[in-house]
Amino acid sequence: MSGRPKKHSLTLRGHRTSVSLEDEFWTAFRQIAEEESVAINVMAARIDEARGTDTGLATAIRLFVLAHYRARLEALETSRDSE
Repeated sequence: MSGRPKKHSLTLRGHRTSVSLEDEFWTAFRQIAEEESVAINVMAARIDEARGTDTGLATAIRLFVLAHYRARLEALETSRDSE
């Protein structure tokens, strides 16, 4: 595991920006985008639009990834409970 964030460029609504995330978050973010058949730039733009002004984009992406996998785990646990 690499604890050091790596900077990647994204294009949000026609404007280039860079975001620093750890490799594990980049991998998870790309996998979520692929699962949802959405370009990573589109997904990042959606997160950017939804985040508050007090939250940086990198933090918002990390929280999005965490929420995605928490929801998946909750759905799995609910499915197991109903069996």
